[in-house]
This record gives sequence, C-alpha cells and structure tokens, in this order.
Amino acid sequence: MSKAGKPVYKRVILKLSGEALQSPVKGFGIDPEVTRRVASQIKEIKELGVQAGVVLGGGNIFRGTGVTAKSQGIDRTTGDYMGMLATVINSLALQDALEKQGCFTRVQTAIQMEELAEPYIRRRAIRHLEKGRVVIFAAGTGNPYFSTDTAAALRAIEIDAEAILKATKVDGVFSSDPNRDKGARMYKSLKYIEVLNKGLKVMDATAVSLCMDHKLPIVIFNLTREGNIKRAILGEPIGTTIQ
Repeated sequence: MSKAGKPVYKRVILKLSGEALQSPVKGFGIDPEVTRRVASQIKEIKELGVQAGVVLGGGNIFRGTGVTAKSQGIDRTTGDYMGMLATVINSLALQDALEKQGCFTRVQTAIQMEELAEPYIRRRAIRHLEKGRVVIFAAGTGNPYFSTDTAAALRAIEIDAEAILKATKVDGVFSSDPNRDKGARMYKSLKYIEVLNKGLKVMDATAVSLCMDHKLPIVIFNLTREGNIKRAILGEPIGTTIQ
C-alpha cells in the first residue's frame, strides 16, 4: 500500500468490458449515467497524477462469439471486425463523458477512421499521456482472432505501463463461479503460471502469457464498488493481483 495516499502506479492501462457502460436493467447498449460514473472514477485517478490509458470491450453492443459459433452464423473474421467497431462506439461514448468532466481525452484506433479518431501511433499515445490526457485505445489490435484482453496487454507493454487494472463485476478471481458456487474461494494473489494451469477465466491465455513474459502485474477488482479504481491505484488490498 502507498504512503500518504500516493499512487503505487504512475502509468496504467484500465481494461473495461463493454458491459461496464451498459444499464444494469436493460442489459445492453450504453447507459449515459453509468458511463458518467465510470468517467468520474477515471477522473479521480487523473487528479492523483496517474497517466491512464483505457481499453474497452464491445460486448454490450455486439458479441461476436454468439453469432459466429453457429453453423450458419456470421463468418468469424467478419464478426471480429464488427466487434472492433463496437469498441469504437464505446470509446467515443466514454470520451464524451470524460470531456464533460474536464478530462482531456484522445481516442486512438487500430483501424483507421480519421473522421472519428486518431490512428494508433505509439509515440503519439505516450506524448498524450505525458501531457495529462486520457488515451482510449479502440478497435482491439486491429486483427481478428485477438480479444480486447490481448489488446490491453499489448498496449500496456507498448506504452510502458506499470500495471493492467482489469475491472469486472465480481470482487476478484475465484476458484469457481461465485454466483453458482457458495463455497468459491477468492484468491488474493496468483502467479501467471497458476492462472494458465488452472484455466482461470481472468483474461485469455495470450494476454496472460504476454503479461508473464514482460512481468506486467494484473489487478482484478470489482468496478461496481464506487472508488475501487482509486483504491487499486493506491495499492489498497482489494481484488486479486497476478504477478
């Protein structure tokens, strides 16, 4: 834990699922109030001097695995590109919410669409972070067959982030699904190889392997608990840390 409320990380990637922006009632799309609350939590860490990059999923708008698995479904590559476009929609929504709260923000996309956002350029992204802007990395890696978890790991390594903060709907990583198994045990800490060997559904294996190779810590915590992003930044004992 940090001393005197100082951040333990100076530069991070915050990984959010698309569901982080959706209404808890409707269960799909983008809820402006929910998005505002997420933006408010990001603003909190910006005020601590933390350089923050964000990677969003797109599952609240389009989930490719649901429509590409069927024999007559959408082609997997096409479905993945559709999912990438969904992350751009979410990124623009979060950018709008952040800027309404006074946080200068840039969206960079792995697929060029200059009328909407900047193309992803590593040096430019780092420069934005150094100037105190939030950088939202959209469209995944720009390639099919790679998840936004892998995109988060890749961007974190590229910009020299000190950790990935993965926000979820549960308190951390459990031995089994806590919604189905009342005896599920939450891990306070794990090693990368344990996550891979146990097949824990934290991030996909490619993302975990990338983090392991580059010794990049992953902190998994509950986004629905107000202020948890700040607590993770301050090194408070919340969630599960993989390192």
